[in-house]
Amino acid sequence: MIYSRFIALGDSFTEGMCDEKRYGNYRGWADRVADVMATAHSDFTYANLAIRGKLVSQVIDEQISAALDQVTGPETLISFHAGANDVIRPGYKPEIILPMYSDAVRRLAASGATIMVFTVLEKTGNSGKSAQMWQARFNVFNKNIRAVANEVGAIVVDANEEESFSDKRFLAFDRLHLNPMGHDRVAQAVLEVIGLPFDAKWREPLPDAKPEPKILRAAVTTIWFITFALPWLWRRARGKSSGDGRSCKYPIAIHWPLNLD
Repeated sequence: MIYSRFIALGDSFTEGMCDEKRYGNYRGWADRVADVMATAHSDFTYANLAIRGKLVSQVIDEQISAALDQVTGPETLISFHAGANDVIRPGYKPEIILPMYSDAVRRLAASGATIMVFTVLEKTGNSGKSAQMWQARFNVFNKNIRAVANEVGAIVVDANEEESFSDKRFLAFDRLHLNPMGHDRVAQAVLEVIGLPFDAKWREPLPDAKPEPKILRAAVTTIWFITFALPWLWRRARGKSSGDGRSCKYPIAIHWPLNLD
């Protein structure tokens, strides 16, 4: 399939948080994929409705209808990544979130577009009770993703098939979002899955990391906690989100790449 349109839905992962900036926005894996898709179709268009911090209900309420209005058929690729922000919250209710996610994928598939979904990395390389809870929750979450994807014939980009993704050097300083190197890896994985040119070396693990002194690790963790963890906890306590009041990058499918000359 040569796609003439790509519509990306979701949260910070798809918005491109912590990647390099281009056109005044974070670039992200989706923009990187769109760059290559544009070389395969002379009239390629791209929309990115993703906004950081959004829960699955918000992605559904605020993005799906806008995406469906822009579907032109199976030559439209829709990527859907939502729910991770729900899963990591203390009050996570899988009995609500999992069916909601599945119904959203079914609704998108009913449009006739080609649908692409993503699993979430379960083994992050961390240890302790928090890491165990993360792995257990996302294991169930990912099983739900694979099941509904199989039901509707969606493309699955499975982060858990490649051990190299657990390398923490693909993460930004906030320890949650991908850095430019991580976004590029995801983009290469997506391009391979959809049958477009990709860097065949993307699966290669990074060279062994040099050990860091304990005092340096402790200092970095302290800075991280003050800079990222505390603000996140404060937002949760007030029921706020990093995406509140923000608009998406490209709400309407536009010819891509942008020509700003």
